[in-house]
Amino acid sequence: MTISTSMDTVAPPQDATEAVGSVAEAFFHNATARRIDTDAVLLKTIQNNHPGVPVTTVPELHCNLKAYAQAGHASIEAVDPTQSEHQAWPQTLKWTVFLPPARRMDGGNGTVAEQVFFESYTYRWKDMSFLVYFADGRDGGSANPHIRNQYILGDEAVVRTLVATVGRHDSVLHDEIWVYNKGFWQKDRNLYRSIMKSRWEDVILDKPLKEDLVGTVQHFYDSQEQYNRLRVPWKRGIIFYGPPGNGKTISIKATMHTLYSRNPPVPTLYVKTLVSLVPPEFSIDSIFAKARQEAPCYLVFEDLDSLVTDKVRSFFLNAVDGLSENEGILMVGSTNHLDRLDPGIAKRPSRFDRKYLFSDPDFDQRVKYCQYWQKKLEDNKEIEFPDEICPAAAEITDGFSFAYIQEAFVSALMAIAREKDGFQTAEEAGSMTTLHEAWDVLDIADGQPPSWSGDNKNLDDYVLWRTLKNQIELLRKEFSDE
Repeated sequence: MTISTSMDTVAPPQDATEAVGSVAEAFFHNATARRIDTDAVLLKTIQNNHPGVPVTTVPELHCNLKAYAQAGHASIEAVDPTQSEHQAWPQTLKWTVFLPPARRMDGGNGTVAEQVFFESYTYRWKDMSFLVYFADGRDGGSANPHIRNQYILGDEAVVRTLVATVGRHDSVLHDEIWVYNKGFWQKDRNLYRSIMKSRWEDVILDKPLKEDLVGTVQHFYDSQEQYNRLRVPWKRGIIFYGPPGNGKTISIKATMHTLYSRNPPVPTLYVKTLVSLVPPEFSIDSIFAKARQEAPCYLVFEDLDSLVTDKVRSFFLNAVDGLSENEGILMVGSTNHLDRLDPGIAKRPSRFDRKYLFSDPDFDQRVKYCQYWQKKLEDNKEIEFPDEICPAAAEITDGFSFAYIQEAFVSALMAIAREKDGFQTAEEAGSMTTLHEAWDVLDIADGQPPSWSGDNKNLDDYVLWRTLKNQIELLRKEFSDE
């Protein structure tokens, strides 16, 4: 009896480029059968379809031709499918998806977009044209690694010039912030818009502390020659610490704004988390590699004690002051718990050599913050807010952070709005949302608080004071329980 094996019946695999005609056919033929190496299959097929024409393979990640065109620097024209000699396969593969509005409260109906996996188009840049094939050529079922390549047909020297131009455009910021999240760097335009609203004039801090902090940051970026002359590395580290809600984040944002106003601007690199699919050691390496590339820059680690865990501490310390140069990098780390930071981070001068305490506001700062709310409500004719409420509220909020005082005012105003008619109009709701959006957009005059025409009422005669006092008592109880 003869026993046959699989080797007797299975034919050896054929070259995926054999028996196919167009590039589109090669893509679909390969994608619907065995996926060996889509990149190699397409490159060979393109060369067969366009003999004698140089083909340059360019990953989309660092040279996005379409994004460059969308910025207005080039144009794209779809290839007419009727001109193809091979019509057995589609000329494109893409998904049409609906994207809801980013924020429902901002209105809008959403938009319809396309996610492209394969296409070809004519790319026009300056007075030149290029035929481009694009393919998402990842092989296997995994989402990573991303293999999204652009195959550009044309003179190799000219294509290299195009790639260099587009790559430089992709590598710089355009009203954006570099944010490290989920294992890679990405540009964030919304964060940029947020920090451009933050100003040092709006930050309530002791004047000497604010002046010292602003001066330290500005002096660092103005002192490269001085550092070089003294033969010391041009790098520094700063720690912001203290109870939550007292201005660490707004101070970081105000610093970002100041640095973007310099000429030339100093970019910010903001580290959101080290958690990703890759080990945290890889994230730290990527973070400092990017910082060295962007230097001089402002490298921000918010909640430093939760980012740098025991597992990665030694790797982080080595990245900070190991063999690699960190010239031009000013690091700032914020923490609510300085005692939780490793002494190698918090106490060694060569790493984070300056520390700024953001303590709970004193009486004068609390008065000034209450004056902010008074100014905010200046045009509201339904709420009486006499000057006397400011020192009175400051007196009973000793030990409160700015965030707690803000919560007291917001809760009081919301309670007044609810009691008024049992409901809020859309305008009132929007007003309360604006008020709740924080004290990082303060506009307090350095001189006099808003003037209020009032009579000689007792404080308890004012609805705002009675409600505010009640909310402060509730928060005080919550504060004490914690």
